[in-house]
This record gives sequence, C-alpha cells and structure tokens, in this order.
Amino acid sequence: SPKLAAAKHQDEAAVKKNLCVKAAKEHSIPQDLNKVLENKVMETVLGLSHVKLSVVERTCSGDADSEGIVSKSVSSHSDLIPGVYEGGLKIWECTFDLMDYLSEAEIEFTNKTVLDLGCGAGLLGIVALQGEAARVHFQDYNSTVIDEITLPNVVANCISEGRSGKDRKTSKPPSKRARKAESSPDVLSRCRFFSGEWSQVSQLLSNCKPCSKYDIILTSETIYNPDYYSALHDTLAQLLDGNGRVYLASKVHYFGVGGGVCLFEKFIEDKNVFRTSLVKTIDQGLQRCIMEISFK
Repeated sequence: SPKLAAAKHQDEAAVKKNLCVKAAKEHSIPQDLNKVLENKVMETVLGLSHVKLSVVERTCSGDADSEGIVSKSVSSHSDLIPGVYEGGLKIWECTFDLMDYLSEAEIEFTNKTVLDLGCGAGLLGIVALQGEAARVHFQDYNSTVIDEITLPNVVANCISEGRSGKDRKTSKPPSKRARKAESSPDVLSRCRFFSGEWSQVSQLLSNCKPCSKYDIILTSETIYNPDYYSALHDTLAQLLDGNGRVYLASKVHYFGVGGGVCLFEKFIEDKNVFRTSLVKTIDQGLQRCIMEISFK
C-alpha cells in the first residue's frame, strides 16, 4: 500500500542518515613517539613540519587505513566523499590564510584552551601549541587522518628545533631517524585527539569532566556543504566559552557543493546566537575570507 511504501522509504532514509553519523572516539598518544614517525617522509611549509601527503597515499593501507579513505579517495579522484571522507588528507589553501591572519593580528594563545576543528594536518593547532596554549584539542572526521597525519605532525613539531612561534620560520624538520623525543611529553600532555562527526564529538567532549569549553576555536574550509551547517553551529554553541572567539577561514563560494561565506552568515543570523564579522578578505585566486565569530 502507499502508506507502507512511504513508511519503508522513511525507514530507509533514517538508516542512511544514521550511517553518515560517524561515532566519536579519542585517540591515545603512543608511548613510543619515535614509532609515530616511523616510515613517514616529512617536509616543511611556513616553517612547520608535516607528513608528505603523496607518500601517505602510496603507503597507507590495511590496518593503518581501516576506513579505506585513502584508496577510495585515490580511486574516485576525489578530495571529498560526503559521509565517508571529508578532505583531511589535503592541506587546503585557507589554512595558510588563517595562519597568516593569526600572525598578523597577533592572536594571543598563551594559557588559552584551543580546539582545531576539522583539523586535517593540524597546522592551526600546532601554531596554537607553539604560542604556549594551555590545551590544544584536534578533531577530524576521519580516524585515519588523526593517526596517520595529525598526530605525526604534532609529534614532529614537538621534537623540532625552535618550537616557539617566533622561531617557526627557522625550525627544522625532524630527521627520518628521529632524535630522542625528550622534550615531547610536556607538549603532548597539553594535546588530545578526537575523530568523528561534529555532533558526536561535541557530545563526547561535553561529557568530559570537567566539561571542555574553548577560548579559541580554529577552523578552516568547513563551510563548503550547507548540509553540515546545523551540526557545525550547534558544536560551536556547545563548546565555545562565553567570552571565546571562533576564527573561520573559507572560500567565499564553493562551486559544485553550494556552501560559502554569505550562506553561512545568513544561517548564523537566522539562529540569532552568534555575531560574525569578516576580519580579512583575500582576493588572489578564488576570493577567500577570515571570519570572527562570538556570542551575542
């Protein structure tokens, strides 16, 4: 009957929706930090060490990529597979825009609690660490990204010379045969790593004792898909400290996906929880912006 068919369709839609909600989990930091960098080829950008992503794509398989996102991304020639892989294998240009802005605006991280939301390579959180943040938490949709890219990058920069923000441009990448990571534990004790969908991660963090609230949330290239705006908005509302600030870097418009700055600003305005201001516009290539978000 039509009613039964409609009910079946709703059930299938609910199942499909639930499949897209990736459960949150916290990733432990291995005791042997040198193993984290084993077989990793490092390169540098803006003075920060990071895993060479093309090598990860060639070598990451089996247990190291239980989600299968590397093979799926390569075989589909796509940097984005909604609900499966959300772009964390690549360092997107807006990350560099936000790194530049944080330096130009002299954003103060000392003793602050910071969340790198949708962290990918984790470069924004590493900048906060080098700025003497008290706590830095890293989140990405995919667990493979956290284990194979984010965590190695954080470890590599912990054992690099010149860890402070002032010395960032002269810091050297670690050798493939890593030096003893003697200075790493004190830095890594300020870090936690999470994977999963935003609403799930938000719930996990909210249940932590004491409940995590962040002075600063850094996020880049996370408003490309309007379907995710509600989860992103609710996550920011739940995790940002009352006097905190969100710094969001984005392209003005994401062709083919539909998201962008104007659409997200309108979404924020309709919710009437936050105020937004565009603090920087970059006109080279595709127009890009840095947005500051705070509670009304």
